[in-house]
Amino acid sequence: MSEAQSVSSTPGIASELTAFQRNILTILAEEARYGLAIKRELEEYYGTEVNHGRLYPNLDDLVDLGLVEKSELDKRTNQYELTDDGVETLLEQFQWEFDRVAADDELADALRERLD
Repeated sequence: MSEAQSVSSTPGIASELTAFQRNILTILAEEARYGLAIKRELEEYYGTEVNHGRLYPNLDDLVDLGLVEKSELDKRTNQYELTDDGVETLLEQFQWEFDRVAADDELADALRERLD
């Protein structure tokens, strides 16, 4: 695997993913995209170029883990879409983060305001 350790499909898989891989899942939560569209979103977020040698191995890892589905748009372009397991992985990560923030009442209230 390119950036993550070998992972079995057990609960808590989000903790085994890199931040880069979780960012890919987050981008795909909005809608299915082809590789270059994902690359552009990541470059906007990171403020620097994301090379193909980093992006595509990580997409392949996410496909292998069953978190992303890869389909062919045409002979040269693949589309990537979040699977149900990918959605569940993101929700587990968000819940874990929320539980830590919500431990402080003031921060929890601020987070709830932003969510509203």
